[in-house]
Amino acid sequence: TTIGLSEDLHKGLIERFRALPMSRAAVLGGRTTADVVRNVVVLVILTVVGFAVGYRFDTGAAKFLAGLALMLFFAYALSWGFATIGLKAPNAETAQLMAFPILFPLTFASGAFAPLQTLPGWLQPIATWQPVGCLVSASHYLMTGGPLFQDAKWIGITLLWTVGMLVVFSTLAIRSFRKAV
Repeated sequence: TTIGLSEDLHKGLIERFRALPMSRAAVLGGRTTADVVRNVVVLVILTVVGFAVGYRFDTGAAKFLAGLALMLFFAYALSWGFATIGLKAPNAETAQLMAFPILFPLTFASGAFAPLQTLPGWLQPIATWQPVGCLVSASHYLMTGGPLFQDAKWIGITLLWTVGMLVVFSTLAIRSFRKAV
């Protein structure tokens, strides 16, 4: 989203869209929706590879699919934030660099790659309660099982983070888009 919108803006594609009888929201909505479609393809590939190497979910297909849907919704909310970055960046290369400081701490300061217990004590609460940490916990419980109240707790917290991010990021992206065009 970040790179694509930056390129569209600076190569004049959005100016051409302005001449067409279409909603301005179509540009942002189309870009973020295209990311969801791309993420569906990525999740299908990851699922197929996971099954090929022996992963099996114990919670049933409905919970597994709910975990995938939660990940897609979260990624959709994030794509609006990256749309804002892409609209503010002076070029596509800078847009990519501007996104990295957001992705890096959210991803690596979570339980996505290492158990939370292996992180330094001061980092554990941050990694547990930040958005990606909550998503990892919710997905883990949905796909591998656990106490029912843990499912509901992590799903609820993740949905709160996701809806909050979607509201804030989409508002920022729309404002940035209005200023940019």
